[in-house]
Amino acid sequence: MAAGMQLHFYPVKVPFLPKSVTKQLLGSSRVRCAATTPSKRYAITLLPGDGIGPEVISVSKEVLKLAGSLEGIEFSFQEMPMGGAALDLVGVPLPDETLSVAKQSDAVLLGAIGGYKWDKNEKHLKPETGLLKLREGLKVFANLRPATVLPQLVDASTLKKEVAEGVDIMVVRELTGGIYFGKPRGFGTNESGEEIGFNTEVYASHEVDRIARVAFETARKRLGKLCSVDKANVLEAGFICRTTFLELFFWVLNYGPGLFEPIHGSAPDIAGQDKANPLATMLSAAMLLRYGLREESAAKRIENAVLDALNRGFRTGDIYSAGTKLVGCKKMGEEVLKSIDSPVPTAV
Repeated sequence: MAAGMQLHFYPVKVPFLPKSVTKQLLGSSRVRCAATTPSKRYAITLLPGDGIGPEVISVSKEVLKLAGSLEGIEFSFQEMPMGGAALDLVGVPLPDETLSVAKQSDAVLLGAIGGYKWDKNEKHLKPETGLLKLREGLKVFANLRPATVLPQLVDASTLKKEVAEGVDIMVVRELTGGIYFGKPRGFGTNESGEEIGFNTEVYASHEVDRIARVAFETARKRLGKLCSVDKANVLEAGFICRTTFLELFFWVLNYGPGLFEPIHGSAPDIAGQDKANPLATMLSAAMLLRYGLREESAAKRIENAVLDALNRGFRTGDIYSAGTKLVGCKKMGEEVLKSIDSPVPTAV
């Protein structure tokens, strides 16, 4: 039997940071304009990608704009091709210009990539290769992946209610090192003449140091609890992970442009039919605000608006149940926009 994962818990004390919320005079069904001149400006690169990507990005862009305007923030957006869309347009999954624009922006919001159309392409011409190159080019080494069961949707989960209810976990996963990028890698034959494929699991201490910093910083924004998972008992790379993690006591973070995306895929079967659920992309935009730009109040506006739309019973087809209101992608976006100018609750 394989050795079990090693779990290590680290308490993180979180200092109270007071928040100021700029009040704006806006209405959900009338012309919206900021009450004051925007005090902050950010450049956002939008990568709609393939399948339902353009649909969910379109509605999420409007949500992001309104949440920002209510907090005195102005966004400039630049839309660039990536994935299969870029392959069809210029023949590569990640054009140099797209990467250049993304590097110069404050954050990147990605829709989805891939589809049946490109499945038989050679590896370097697959949409997914563009995503790996984008991660590498932006040096987005930390994957923040929340696993949260919203109370309004607990019955929509395939898990038993008593298992899913109350789950709220943030997984911090290293993204640009390890077995995905380690060398040597390739194909060959073994001593028996059989064809083999091989990859190298390798981590340098600086790669562990930086992901640990992100993990601690993220824990400070939540309940101050952190669990480290490694295989130090059987893997040398795991030993480097554990020892480097334990040596980290103080850190200062300076983010470059972060990449934020939902994980639902491109869903080509429903692309262009206004059936896509945009909520994951909207919540990715909220993460963009919180973790990429440190704009907590604007992030909370989006999250509260999503919850309010769900409380009012609106559902796309994938989460629909009897007694709720079935809507499409655009309508769900409109309902979230109606809720987004509600005041952000003051932290107690």
